[in-house]
Amino acid sequence: MRILNATRQWAKAIRRDVVALWLAARDPRVPWHAKAVAGAVAAYALSPIDLIPDFIPIIGYLDDLIIVPLGIMLAVKLVPVDLMREFRDEATRRAKPVSKAGLIFMIAVWIVAAAALLWLFWPTHPA
Repeated sequence: MRILNATRQWAKAIRRDVVALWLAARDPRVPWHAKAVAGAVAAYALSPIDLIPDFIPIIGYLDDLIIVPLGIMLAVKLVPVDLMREFRDEATRRAKPVSKAGLIFMIAVWIVAAAALLWLFWPTHPA
């Protein structure tokens, strides 16, 4: 029961930090490099489409369990501590936004990947 409770607390902290990073990416007091990382992490985490779909066994959840938390940790380290505290407080009072930019980016990645595969495997001469 203790592990389940700790996991729930960790998940709540992740959700709060994603919203806090979304706020940080829009705040003029945050340095540009921290804004770029925070914006990218928040856009990906808030996107309704994953880079690796969750229905793919094991690998589908790796981005949610490894890539997103590592990105959050990097972005949190780049945002000044006092501002991050302020964004976390604000994030607890806000609803979770949906990232349209993240959605568009993921769709673009899938289109580019599909085009690259078509180009790579399209027959160039008759057999």
